[in-house]
Amino acid sequence: MARRATPFGMANTPTKNPIAGGFFIAAGMLGGAILGAFNGQPSLYMIIGLGLGCAAALAIWLIDRRRG
Repeated sequence: MARRATPFGMANTPTKNPIAGGFFIAAGMLGGAILGAFNGQPSLYMIIGLGLGCAAALAIWLIDRRRG
């Protein structure tokens, strides 16, 4: 029995479902801007939210990488 051709000649490998951490970056920026608007410093709080979101995304990436 002939094997089925795969696109571009690639082998069939099991797919891994990575966890997406980009949500935390976007949510951190948006949440920081909203919180900063109430405190009169939207840009500062947006940068802080960006930093916290990037830290969360990095943690998610490291956990996902360790998972295998």
